[in-house]
Amino acid sequence: MGSATADSPPPSPIADNGENDLQPFFVLHKALPRKGSRKASGSGKTRRKLDSPIASPKSKDKPEEAKQAREDDYEALRFEAFDMVWLKIETTIEDVLRNININVFAVIHQWVCESFSSIRSAGMPGVLHSYPPLTNITCKQIFTGLVFTKNVEFVDDLLTFKELGMRLKSNGCHVVTLSSLDFTAKNGIGGCLRSLLRQLIMVTPDSADISILASWYSEPENNENPVIVIIDDMERCNGHVLSEFIMMLSEWVIKIPIILIMGVATTIDAPRKLLTSNALQYLSPCKFTLGSPAERMDAIMEAVLVELCTGFNLSYSVSVFLRNYFLRQDGTVTSFIRALKIACAKHFSMEPLSFLCEGFLSEDSQSFWIEKCEMMPEAMLKCAFDLPSCEHRDKFACMTAENLASGLSTMKKFRKDWSSVVLCLYEAGKFHKIKLFDIFCEALDPNHQLGAAEDLGRSSSAGHFPHCDEYSGLRKERFIHQAVRRIKSLTVAQLSQLLQIWRKHTEEISEIHGRVEELQSMLDLESDIKSLKQDGTGSPNKLTSRSHLTMEKDKMTVNEKALKLMECMVKDYLKPIECMPFHEIVCFKHVDILQSALIGDPRKMIQVDLLKPHNHLHCSCCSKSGDALVPSMNDTSIIYTLAQEHGDLINLHDWFQSFKAIVTQPSTKKGKRKLQMSPASKKRKDTNEPEAISEASVQARFCKAVTELQITGLLRMPSKRRPDFVQRVAFGL
Repeated sequence: MGSATADSPPPSPIADNGENDLQPFFVLHKALPRKGSRKASGSGKTRRKLDSPIASPKSKDKPEEAKQAREDDYEALRFEAFDMVWLKIETTIEDVLRNININVFAVIHQWVCESFSSIRSAGMPGVLHSYPPLTNITCKQIFTGLVFTKNVEFVDDLLTFKELGMRLKSNGCHVVTLSSLDFTAKNGIGGCLRSLLRQLIMVTPDSADISILASWYSEPENNENPVIVIIDDMERCNGHVLSEFIMMLSEWVIKIPIILIMGVATTIDAPRKLLTSNALQYLSPCKFTLGSPAERMDAIMEAVLVELCTGFNLSYSVSVFLRNYFLRQDGTVTSFIRALKIACAKHFSMEPLSFLCEGFLSEDSQSFWIEKCEMMPEAMLKCAFDLPSCEHRDKFACMTAENLASGLSTMKKFRKDWSSVVLCLYEAGKFHKIKLFDIFCEALDPNHQLGAAEDLGRSSSAGHFPHCDEYSGLRKERFIHQAVRRIKSLTVAQLSQLLQIWRKHTEEISEIHGRVEELQSMLDLESDIKSLKQDGTGSPNKLTSRSHLTMEKDKMTVNEKALKLMECMVKDYLKPIECMPFHEIVCFKHVDILQSALIGDPRKMIQVDLLKPHNHLHCSCCSKSGDALVPSMNDTSIIYTLAQEHGDLINLHDWFQSFKAIVTQPSTKKGKRKLQMSPASKKRKDTNEPEAISEASVQARFCKAVTELQITGLLRMPSKRRPDFVQRVAFGL
């Protein structure tokens, strides 16, 4: 440290004194601008030589400026494409989540209307008294809707209850939304009552008094609709405060028709465990159940990643990581949407040609791509054909804009066919309770999909289907196999339902669509035969038995034909996105980057930065030294690098001596530079050269660096039993 600062004298003694005071703690290496200032203080000829590259001819600057301008323009195009793609994805997700709960919301609204009618029939609300003269418990009961969300974290329920509140408010109800933060022991019942009055009356009163709400509701424009109080997560509330709140509302339920809607994440016993017995007797509960997180996830997957062709796709490895992240770590739909947005943002920021993804959203994709590709510079067009997916393909030997646009159009068509087959597999897998996420991940696998289709054909032709574990031994190959196997055992009604959905999904694949219609005709013919049999045409028992056997044989024939059709769809149309040329433009494959952004490994990153500080600091003095330890390095990096030479325990005395030898070693550059300086500069440098680093300064720096390692969790301080040793906590990377 001292030798590094001695190379170049500071511009003024004042700055030198200030830096010497801070040097043992903050100065890591010689600042680069000071070297430039020292060179600038030399002769004018030297300065002109250094400035000459800056004053280069315009002919050399214009290409660089034009190149930078083009890069900025295409970066802006990528950001614009990201905004459009993510807006489409986000809008689709919101519509899916809203449609999932629309039936439950309709039932809740009907229940609210019936509850309000019951309250009005018990007594006319809105008549103000000093105190409600109610003594019967039945008259004090509050209609309470318990909405079971089935979520571990309530973060997924925030949007649900927001939509519910908007739905009830649009139907004229007075809606108040309270959170668990309003029911705390610190704020008491006054906190939740103030929040209720603030949302309804739009004024925060000095004192929390329920009679203020009664006065507001007695006004003619307010007493025609009920007051709905929504508590998004009941189990996070303070039980005593919530019980007092319920008992207070029960005294005013006729004058103020309040209806409670509370979210419950666990079981039906949650209110009994949280509330007091006095509060429970005033509740008249009604149970409502929302869709599970798995059902919401399948709906989002179907709408966003399968049906919707936005130009942004996930690779097989990224999809498997997101599935495991959702099932094993977080389990919330909100976290999955956040991870999907991170992956989308990373893709558009890393892939130079990702601005072409916008063409998937265009009505005339071919014209969009031709226009964009013709405007691309030759270097960027060459970059597209140099992608790994375009190697060994003679079709794209001619690097033209038309070929690139044609390749993207072909990929869009294959992507639509792929999504149709995945949806057909999912409908068949529903009878086996297979999740869409599992089929989606397996259908993206570029290495095993072809082998799985061939094995399916061999198994079905042999007339038997082995067990899924024996069939493949791999989890990723068994879901499609189970979905196809289930078709053979479907009833006539189930097969008819399945074919009806297949007909909808295969409208854009004319060949498959025609074969599905043929199977439907065969099933309709069987239904007609069955109806004639039930009419009682006087057939003898022998004829009836024969027709029954014929119908069963035909049924098996239709099931087998449906199974063969599914195998054909898997073999011919289930082509993963990673098997197509130019898929790098639209497919995000960097699972390590996504994992680092979502989960991270802070301890590993700290160790990497400490062992290789020049990769983070980008300083010239440390970069030239390589892996060798130099005094200009950070003190914490020096002692942590020295700690790698020890085992579990580190001797403090040996560790300190090694650190001292590094920070006090003389600089090799100082002697060479002294030989090149004039005698005057030598005298000036000798007078301004600071003294050698003292023992106390080295000890202070060592103690500070050791303390930083303890704070970061890489070191454990000495114990009373062994005061001369510290213990390493983290090993390896």
